[in-house]
Amino acid sequence: MQQTVSIMGVPFSKLNLQQTIKKLTVQLDKQEGKLFQLITANPEIVMVAKQDELLRTIISQSGMITADGIGIVLAAKWQGEPLEERVTGFDIFTGLLKAGNEKGYSIFLLGADEETSRKASEVIAEQYPGVRVVGRQNGFFGKEEEAGVVASIGAAKPDILVVAMGAPYSEKWIYKYKKDLKAKVAFGIGGSLDVLAGKVKRAPVAWQKLNLEWLYRLLSQPSRLRRQLVLPRFALKILFGGGKSK
Repeated sequence: MQQTVSIMGVPFSKLNLQQTIKKLTVQLDKQEGKLFQLITANPEIVMVAKQDELLRTIISQSGMITADGIGIVLAAKWQGEPLEERVTGFDIFTGLLKAGNEKGYSIFLLGADEETSRKASEVIAEQYPGVRVVGRQNGFFGKEEEAGVVASIGAAKPDILVVAMGAPYSEKWIYKYKKDLKAKVAFGIGGSLDVLAGKVKRAPVAWQKLNLEWLYRLLSQPSRLRRQLVLPRFALKILFGGGKSK
């Protein structure tokens, strides 16, 4: 059975959340190997990739791409290749923390502001005591400090590296330095550290079940309106442009 569905040339995994976590734990339980880069992509990422050659290269070389957006799920359904559910960056993040609590995984937190980074680290220590936070670095560092940040992550050799510096910047950053990061699994998590730290509230479960999390976030953060304008263009491309094509 085909394991992916192509949305505008981006191959999305057909695995559900539980299956995705299981696949990632297999990677994490390996003694050694190349960094496994996971991408959690929404319609915005798909649309950007059409114009961004580097992002297309990163996508083609990634270990897995999950549907982090109801727009992707609907597009797959319209194409007759339905996905079971959304598999979001936050849900993967917390799923790996739960697995890591039992297996003793180590994690490095990169991104967000200093207060959020510190608070997220404290929450992990409190709620997932079996997970070892082997390092953290806020996202406000200059180019001259970048080599030092990469060296710190490489020295820590985390099982999991999460990067909260926005998409697709996080994905490009991981790809640029993946040979030096010495992590087993790395992925961008958007604003997940803000949610974990309590700085931003995630949509209530009822909104999530109705697939209206995007609307809740928009109402909570009106500044996201400009980003959401990509959704109508994405829908038109899927309906009239041939979603499977590049």
